[in-house]
Amino acid sequence: MRGLKAVLAVGVLSLSLPFGALAKPELSPQELKKATQIYFDRCAGCHGMLRKGATGPALTPEAMKEKGYTLEVIEGFIYNGTPGGMPDWGRQGILTKEETKLLAKYLMHKPSEPPLMSLSEMMKWWKIIVPPEERPTKPQHNLNWKNFMGIILRDVGKVAIVDGDTKKLVSIVDTGFAVHIFRSSGTGRYFLTIGRDGKATLIDLWLKKPDKVAEVKVCYDARSIDTSKYKGPKGDFMDKLAIVGCYWPPSFVILDGQTLEPLKIVNTSDYTWDTNEYVREARVASIVASHHDPEWIVSNKEPGKVLIVDYKDPTNLKMHVIDAERFLHDGGWDRSKRYFLVAANMKNKVVVIDSVEKKFVAEIETGIKPHPGRGANFVHPKYGPVWCTGHLGSNNVACIGTDPVNRSRYAWKVVENIELPGSGGGTLFIKTHPKSPHIWVDRTLHPDFQRNLYVIDKDTLKVIKTIDVIKELRKLGYKKIDGRIVHPEFDMHGKEVWVSVWGRKDKPTAIVVFDDRTMKIKKVITGDWVRTPTGIFNVYTTTNDIY
Repeated sequence: MRGLKAVLAVGVLSLSLPFGALAKPELSPQELKKATQIYFDRCAGCHGMLRKGATGPALTPEAMKEKGYTLEVIEGFIYNGTPGGMPDWGRQGILTKEETKLLAKYLMHKPSEPPLMSLSEMMKWWKIIVPPEERPTKPQHNLNWKNFMGIILRDVGKVAIVDGDTKKLVSIVDTGFAVHIFRSSGTGRYFLTIGRDGKATLIDLWLKKPDKVAEVKVCYDARSIDTSKYKGPKGDFMDKLAIVGCYWPPSFVILDGQTLEPLKIVNTSDYTWDTNEYVREARVASIVASHHDPEWIVSNKEPGKVLIVDYKDPTNLKMHVIDAERFLHDGGWDRSKRYFLVAANMKNKVVVIDSVEKKFVAEIETGIKPHPGRGANFVHPKYGPVWCTGHLGSNNVACIGTDPVNRSRYAWKVVENIELPGSGGGTLFIKTHPKSPHIWVDRTLHPDFQRNLYVIDKDTLKVIKTIDVIKELRKLGYKKIDGRIVHPEFDMHGKEVWVSVWGRKDKPTAIVVFDDRTMKIKKVITGDWVRTPTGIFNVYTTTNDIY
């Protein structure tokens, strides 16, 4: 379900009650319902369902009163955004002035706690479309499925599968609303998606026309999904299990990897690692599958703890808890796939976890609100293996040394801060490939630079080109395409970089393919189906954690 019907019902009841001495604008039940949905769609991910803040600041009435925010100030933030990463929802045309004002009024009311979800409720949503025994034993097409690109069509509740070789559309798949990520199964055969509405889908890329073979809804708000990828002396778990990390209810859910049948719910509400204060809304942000053990590395956002979940026996689950840093968000593996680097973005730090020894290694201050996606790995001639992140709030790309054995003096330190042009941050994703000499960076959330891509030379660690993608499209005759540029992704060969033009739902935009060597546009993929494209994920690079 795209909306939160149960949440909306609870929200309408509680938001109509008085709260403190704040002057709250009157809202009708219909306005409350609409505002609650807008908040969920656009705001809850950064500010929390209970509005306690994380990537974004707290938006409770008390917090805003303390800062002296008036209704007009709140409207301004929503409509115009900020250079620190707050999107300009109004200027983009995503929210009208009336919707902006409605949302600002809504924020002056006390938030309510949404309902929980039981295993029996999840089972009502569970659907097997093609049972495992009826699925093909080999690909039913002659396409290079390992070079398929999964493209999120955010606001229309769909994803597209595009052939990376021919650039032709292969399939459109109905999924959850506002899909956050694709993850490949261990074999690469399956693409898994998770939507903002907590709906997970399993897409079989071997079908003649790739489509979902199972789906389930396991929470009201979610961000992360992964599968079991371990195959070794401790067993073969390839593609056997999956895990979904929920924002609300605060939990992770273990699923059957072939059918998505929910097997186990684990509550993640916890005490903060440092002050031992209880956090009800303790959300699961990023999850990665270990290559060394049958385990998942799970980031418990608000408490600041990393959970190493042993999935050998889900019935008798074992979990190793590591104190890290508060407000853990996204992250990925270093080049060796031993160390997990995760951004504690509201603390302006990156935390390093050793997945083999299962311990905290280091925390590094990198800049204002690091947001790496999965980060960018490469080998520098001086520093050796490094991992880099961009930032939501500052204009630097920070590169961290990741080899404690052969380059110990650089390990777990910022070895280079690469300055992007202009002030402010706005970077959501940074990407490279072992066969490319370049790092590609977006600035999707910057109000002035959201149309730009930045290309960094791996050896010199300098920005060698700034590309105004919309301007380049204009030169090619694409006069009507407009939007923010987001999520560079390499093809499996490391020769092409694909990016999305993220626009409004009512206007199709484009996927733009660059030649990595020349940094020029090679192909523009258009069509009525290209609506609100955001994340792009290559099967081969996602399966093998290449970024």
